[in-house]
Amino acid sequence: MIEPTTWLSEKEASEVLRVDEQSLELLRERGYLKPGSHWKSSNDPKQLPWKPKVFYCISGCKEAIEYWQQCDACFDQKAA
Repeated sequence: MIEPTTWLSEKEASEVLRVDEQSLELLRERGYLKPGSHWKSSNDPKQLPWKPKVFYCISGCKEAIEYWQQCDACFDQKAA
C-alpha cells in the first residue's frame, strides 16, 4: 500500500489517482494543483531548466481532484 504522503512520479501518480498524465499536467498548469503542497519539480541539475520531472503528493492531489470533480458535478446538476 502506498502511504498518502508519498511523492510519486507523474506516471505513478496518474495510475494511483486514476487520472491520465495530461489531466495532471493541465490541473497543475491551471493552478488547481499548487506547487509545494500538491507537486514539486525534480531538482536534478541535468533536467533543469527545461521540462524537469514532476512529482505529486498523493494525498494532496487526491483531495484537490475530488474537490474539483464535485464542483463539476454540482455545476452539471445546476445547468440541467
